[in-house]
Amino acid sequence: MCGLTAFFTVNGGSGCKQCGNDAHKVERQMEESLDIVNHRGPDARGRWFSPDHQVGLGHVRLSIVDLSPAGNQPFHDQEGAIHAVVNGELYDHEQYRAELAQEYNFKSNSDCEIVIALYRHYGISFLSKLRGEFALVLYDAKRKLFFAARDRYGIKSLYYTMVGNRLLIATEMKSFLPFGWNPEWDITSIREASWGFDSHMYFKGVYRLPPGQYLMSQNSMPPKIATYWDLDYSDKKAIFPQSEEEAIEKVRELMLEAIRIRLRADVGVGIYLSGGLDSSALAGMAAKLVQEGNKLGNDTSGEHSRISCFTVQFDKDSGLDESDIAQRTAEWLGVDFHTVHIDEEAIASRFEDVVWYSETPGPNVNGMGRMAVAEAAHANGKKVILTGEGSDEHFAGYSEFLPNLFLEPDHSWPPSLATHADIAEAWQVREERNRVLPKETLGEVPASTRRMLNNTTICDRINAVNAMPFSPWTDQFVLKTPATALAESFDGQTLDKMVKKWHPLHTAQYQWVKSALANYLLRYLGDNVDMVHQIETRPPFLDHHVTEYANKIPPSLKIRYDPVSKTFREKHILREAMKPYVTEEIYNRTKHPFVGPFTFKEDGPVHKVFARLLTEENVNQLGFFDWSRVKVDLVKAFRDRDAKCFGRSFTVAQYVVLGQRFGVKKAQDPSCNESFADTSS
Repeated sequence: MCGLTAFFTVNGGSGCKQCGNDAHKVERQMEESLDIVNHRGPDARGRWFSPDHQVGLGHVRLSIVDLSPAGNQPFHDQEGAIHAVVNGELYDHEQYRAELAQEYNFKSNSDCEIVIALYRHYGISFLSKLRGEFALVLYDAKRKLFFAARDRYGIKSLYYTMVGNRLLIATEMKSFLPFGWNPEWDITSIREASWGFDSHMYFKGVYRLPPGQYLMSQNSMPPKIATYWDLDYSDKKAIFPQSEEEAIEKVRELMLEAIRIRLRADVGVGIYLSGGLDSSALAGMAAKLVQEGNKLGNDTSGEHSRISCFTVQFDKDSGLDESDIAQRTAEWLGVDFHTVHIDEEAIASRFEDVVWYSETPGPNVNGMGRMAVAEAAHANGKKVILTGEGSDEHFAGYSEFLPNLFLEPDHSWPPSLATHADIAEAWQVREERNRVLPKETLGEVPASTRRMLNNTTICDRINAVNAMPFSPWTDQFVLKTPATALAESFDGQTLDKMVKKWHPLHTAQYQWVKSALANYLLRYLGDNVDMVHQIETRPPFLDHHVTEYANKIPPSLKIRYDPVSKTFREKHILREAMKPYVTEEIYNRTKHPFVGPFTFKEDGPVHKVFARLLTEENVNQLGFFDWSRVKVDLVKAFRDRDAKCFGRSFTVAQYVVLGQRFGVKKAQDPSCNESFADTSS
């Protein structure tokens, strides 16, 4: 719902010419930092600085709950000692207002104000009380405590870096620029792909605060990072205590509640609808809840026909368009339906902006579709949209999960595949149906890495995605394969659970949630892109009440194998739970990932954008890609319609945009004498 920037001066730093102690300069830097993310919060702006300007909090607001000036941030307690800025939505805030009204003087009806009240009551353990999607920064002047935290799944972004002795924290990395940050490429992070799954970013010295973690510094000491929440799964040897029918009912109950609380807002609420189960179920459950008398944002009509659903429509001849299916769902539900046509021109015109705002190099054009549908929702008067992220990760919807189901018997569900013969048969069926990547696309994964990850297969995908045309000199920065970097990003307790406690399917799900979901899907196809057009997206499938229960469900109830028909049914338990709210077509439809076109004609709009970006000068200015290989990929991507070459060209072009817009200096081989002489590039 907002954007934030904060800073804290740490003792013992290296000094900072850009920082200085000039109050006017610091305030100007803060103002410029907020200007950069003004699109995230055009409704109000607020700043707070400590008397000595060693601490600063800045906030731009998109008004969602309590539209009055009382809801503007930063928030302050009655003594003026505790200050906070919050980006996000916190549900159940009414409950905490009632509980704490006798000890805290609330000044607004904003959901985010409960952060200070909860902190005063519970200390830093207040994070466990928060339900929703958030990133926050709090400063307790009496304790000299600087505190920042991020939601459990990383729905909202939060980055930090040091400039001299000043710790900077912001919603988007670009907000660091006015404070004197000079970005440099982190070649090891890029080559090992570690920026996609650990705290390091592709810029040196810049980190993301991982989901479910907090940062804390007291008395101006260097900050420490700690975990307040993490995913866990049931012991694979413990029998699930409920029947299938009980599990279906529980999932249904939890999802209805997660959607009900996310329909609350003082502004217009809508839904992104595709041809899949997840978004269709959201629309169906929302329609039921509105019919039962629940408010739809600021709409008090009680008519479910007022629910607006927005659908991306790719060209019909692309084979990727799901708008007809989505329209049939909308007609069946009786809701308002809007299609957003995304042709090649629409993709090309949004390419560079998606890279700049998402700050995430992605492998496909989906981000452009997401930006366009957000624009349409904004034009329709909506500020809040419900989305389906998180369902595939927790109910096993992706084909990448399937091989992991059969690595071990599922002892938690006795009716499941239990014998080696059954597993072997299922595995053969899977192989015959080509449900995994072709072998030639998989990178080499060390045996020790496979053992760390209990032979699960997500690391194969990580290796394959990072096969890029890197310059040979960057090999010296590769200390491990991307798969090994993924494994070593997990702590020892987690690795032990992967081997001893969790079923391999759950181990694979954990890896995906910590990598692709948090650092790609929720950035490139989430908040960063949605907020360009002031759309706050809310993913009910990532409500932690839902996910904590989903993680207890046996693997064999997530993916059902029928030995008679020799078929697999992904998201089985979710399908059954959602059956009353979707059409028969959706109920029976297999998973089709939301993905845009990956081949385009020569001399078309996309090719022209790539040709402009992927010049020898631009690629060489990055410093870490091999121009000769990039040039070949660019030709094959459009002349031969080669999808792999297009994917590589797509990523290199994104790095060119990041390099140009962030003003990143050229990466150079440190063993080359010329690199030390040329400091201007």
